[in-house]
Amino acid sequence: MRDHGESIIHLPRRRFVQGLAVAGVGLGFGVVRPAAATDAMRPAGELTGPEMTLDIRQAAVDFTGRARTAVTVNGGVPGPTLRWREGETAILRVRNQLDTVSSIHWHGLVVPYDQDGVPGLSFDGIPARSEFTYRFPLKQSGTYWYHAHSRFQEQSGLYGAIVIAPKDGERHAVDREHVILISDWTDEDPERVYARLRSRSDFYNYAQPTVADFVRDARAKGFGEAMAMRRMWNRMRMNPGDLADVSGATYTYLVNGNAPAGNWTGLFRVGERVRLRLINGSSNSIFDLRIPGLRLSVVAADGQDVEPVLVDELRIAAAETYDVIVEPREDRAYTIFAQSIDRSGFARATLAPHEGMQAEVPSLDPRTHLAMSDMMGSMGVEGGKGGEMVMAHHASTEYGPGVDMRVDMPRTNLDDPGAGLRERSHRVLTYADLHTVGGALDTREPGRTIELHLTGNMERFAWSFDGVKYSAATPVHFRRGERLRVRLVNDTMMNHPIHLHGMWSEVESPDGRFQVRKHTVNVQPAQQVTYAVNADNPGRWAFHCHMLYHMEAGMFREVVVS
Repeated sequence: MRDHGESIIHLPRRRFVQGLAVAGVGLGFGVVRPAAATDAMRPAGELTGPEMTLDIRQAAVDFTGRARTAVTVNGGVPGPTLRWREGETAILRVRNQLDTVSSIHWHGLVVPYDQDGVPGLSFDGIPARSEFTYRFPLKQSGTYWYHAHSRFQEQSGLYGAIVIAPKDGERHAVDREHVILISDWTDEDPERVYARLRSRSDFYNYAQPTVADFVRDARAKGFGEAMAMRRMWNRMRMNPGDLADVSGATYTYLVNGNAPAGNWTGLFRVGERVRLRLINGSSNSIFDLRIPGLRLSVVAADGQDVEPVLVDELRIAAAETYDVIVEPREDRAYTIFAQSIDRSGFARATLAPHEGMQAEVPSLDPRTHLAMSDMMGSMGVEGGKGGEMVMAHHASTEYGPGVDMRVDMPRTNLDDPGAGLRERSHRVLTYADLHTVGGALDTREPGRTIELHLTGNMERFAWSFDGVKYSAATPVHFRRGERLRVRLVNDTMMNHPIHLHGMWSEVESPDGRFQVRKHTVNVQPAQQVTYAVNADNPGRWAFHCHMLYHMEAGMFREVVVS
């Protein structure tokens, strides 16, 4: 197939082995199989129309050459793509065949609170061996997804894509489209992963500072500054390579349920306009995505149309979605390459004019490190004098032992692509590039501001808002009908994609102007982000970090609109 643009692929051995299950090398095709089966089953596919039945059950999967048990929807990981039309009323009969309570949350959909699918807040959950019928109007269109909101069932496979067609047709005409759902899979029991993080937060982080790293920093910054940086990190007992809690040490990264060597392929004809509906359906991973040889025209963010912006790469945090349009002009294959933020692994798929084609897979970028600005905000940009760096102070006196740092001067810039992307020579998408078509939902100035700090103790793997974990917190109250501003200040060195259920988050520029409407807002380390909210959906709502292990460790609040 070389005449069709095929290239020889050189995958690291572990990445290749992780792909065998979906490459058909005697192990099936990476889809769910009954525990005793030897033949591969078909993927879960798509469901269309307002009325659907979804079955939640356990089944065996094999993504890495080892059989494991997953939580599936209609027999698939991921579950079926649900396709609806704006204006319909969705009716979903969900049958829980597990031996424990389950749930499905419709991520990004504005629904009545009792249909939101969060046990303990919007309903009691779907009891074991029982069923629940969701019913809600579809008042929006775009790319969304669904997932469990019950302990670690999402990590175990209970998730899938949602596509809602606009009632008046798409703003941007295309010839075809593909859903690209990226996720992370571990062969370990997620409870074990969580227990390991709680006992040793760096268990999966192999990016410890080395002598080679110091030499590189000394060459780039000078010996004095490199020594000052190393002393600072040591005093803070923190690691500049701590970009991800859970890494490729245990994760296999999937595209539409296919490991890297499985090579999920979406077809095109030369000259077509192809919409890619990008969904980060992972539990605890952030990806940097590019397609070598193609530029990405970003036309929607979190299901909402934006003014088109042409980029070469974008960072997609957990739970975010982007729609991009590409126009392949050559009769060859193109690799969709999504590497994890810590550069410990990648997800990979292919766009091609024919089945069986593949293109070169890029090498992983060198391991990246956090910068001073990721620890100290705007102070970190300025630095210190005489080779010493000004440190973000420890916050134990203010918040207690559950918090290990506080950023005095958080940065407010939205034009920063983040650690690992700042040095790119090509264009990388930032929030500053995004402008939702039509502007804000409401022209009222927010009447009040609620400030919340994203806090944690990285060594103890404790996460919280304002130093208070969910089990000890009281609800946040929104007054029904008000327009208010939420100010999030990230006092940690990790990214936190924050999701407010039931209402839109209208991100503001640093000078207070409307920027982009989203359902999940990624707040970078030592960064402050503000957004306006219309409290127009009464009920009890979840508000949390969408890094699943952060949420379970305490970065979760209840919001009451009344």
